[in-house]
Amino acid sequence: MQNAETVLNVIQKCGQEKKPLERVYRQLFNKELYLQAYGNLYPNKGAMTEGTTDQTVDGMSSRRIDKLIEKLREEKFQWTPVRRVYIPKKDGSKRPLGIPTWEDKLLQEVMRMRLEAYYEPNFSD
Repeated sequence: MQNAETVLNVIQKCGQEKKPLERVYRQLFNKELYLQAYGNLYPNKGAMTEGTTDQTVDGMSSRRIDKLIEKLREEKFQWTPVRRVYIPKKDGSKRPLGIPTWEDKLLQEVMRMRLEAYYEPNFSD
């Protein structure tokens, strides 16, 4: 299995050369990407916030990543509805905030990393 940095560098090179990405869904099976995504997410205060389930970064394990990858491989993964809370604003009104489950946050971060690696080279400074 390729390490996450190598995978993201290859994706970035494809983006720079404006080549199409291939086997995009299969790239979601790379455990190294999830470990890097975990490293990006766990320091955030929101990592301990529960979504609609009791999943948080607490108790994260390699086995949980393996289960998520297996669901994706079998095409059985389903996004969980987000928990909606309302945050008060200075003017007295409230703004909605959606809080996804930890599993969804982790997969979203993997997808964000891949999209950023591909599209970021094409944006102007």
